[in-house]
Amino acid sequence: MLFLKMAFRNIFRQKRRTFFTALTMIGGFALACISIGWADGSYNNIIGMFTRGWLGHIQIHYKDYLDKPSIYKTIDNYNEIGKKIMEIKGVKSWTARVYSAGLASFKDKTSGVSIIGIDPEKEDKTTDFHKKIINGDYFKAGVKNQVLIGKGLAKIIKAKAGDKIILVSQAADGSMANDIFTVSGIVSTDDDLFDRTSFYMKLDDAREFLVLGNKVHEIAVTVDKLKEVKKIDKKISLVLKNTDLSVASWQEFAKDFYKAMKADKGGMWISLFVIILVVAVGVLNTILMSVLERIREYGVLKALGTRPGDIILLVLYEANIIAVFSIFIGAIIGFAVNYYLSLHGIHLSQSFTYGGMKFSEIMTEINLRSFIIPGITVLLTTVIVGFFPALKAAKTDPAKSLRFH
Repeated sequence: MLFLKMAFRNIFRQKRRTFFTALTMIGGFALACISIGWADGSYNNIIGMFTRGWLGHIQIHYKDYLDKPSIYKTIDNYNEIGKKIMEIKGVKSWTARVYSAGLASFKDKTSGVSIIGIDPEKEDKTTDFHKKIINGDYFKAGVKNQVLIGKGLAKIIKAKAGDKIILVSQAADGSMANDIFTVSGIVSTDDDLFDRTSFYMKLDDAREFLVLGNKVHEIAVTVDKLKEVKKIDKKISLVLKNTDLSVASWQEFAKDFYKAMKADKGGMWISLFVIILVVAVGVLNTILMSVLERIREYGVLKALGTRPGDIILLVLYEANIIAVFSIFIGAIIGFAVNYYLSLHGIHLSQSFTYGGMKFSEIMTEINLRSFIIPGITVLLTTVIVGFFPALKAAKTDPAKSLRFH
């Protein structure tokens, strides 16, 4: 307790030096806190938009459908599976889809298309699909043979809402599937390549058109919390108990995107290392100067019988008192900045597209690790860097230091 009181007294003896030491620590903590919050917020926002925009957090397919897609690799009784999935805690929504390929013709224009059968209500709950419509209307209840087409496809075949398109494909029973569909609206996903071929049909219409009966090719699931995806993935696998079906999280069925996210997130740790280095140099410089200026004082303490370990504790107490105070102030600043940016974000002068998603602003996130990591970092840096000047103070020779002016 005595050394703690002495440490408090000593840090106020040189107010300017203490102020600049604290400023370095506060700045380091706040920058690290904002950097982690910004990185986590940006990545989670990108991942959220990428998965909720279409893919979903978890997908269910026939066991090797993703490797070799086929109209015959289907999921039976998908509604029963959907009911079981919704009973799992943490699942937000699910939707079923059908996929195939065909030729769409309007007047004298013909183009290859990707046929996508969706459940209008469930798809909208899962991916906010109606927000992608830039012209025309969403599917109307009770109206058959309605379609939504990508804006790129609409441009290629020069079709608009209200036009009638002839679609030709091959059905699952081997027959030629063909029918006339009315364009209800034009869709934009911000993925130009995808929008050049996308041809959305109601799930019931698509299953009837392709003679699939009560079968689908994919079930997409979204969850309440992104961090619980893998846990829910395992729960779904246990509930289904079907070796013919494959349950995969977005990290598996979007491997390239996941790897890109992990590689890009590595840049955050480089930034954090630079911040730690700046804090370490600032703390080392200040504590070392403090020790050198007070060498006579440490000599007196040694002459009075103070043990070297106590002198080390005294120096570290002083440094850590400043560190704790700095963490407190830095946490207030970091929280305030992260909170503001989590609400308003940083608007980009020019938007960019990543994974088919358009981003015009970057959002931060308030989470526990954005405070814990900088806090531990500042304290450890202070202890490690402060130990060497403290050791020098402990090794002070009383006889020589008392002659020091």
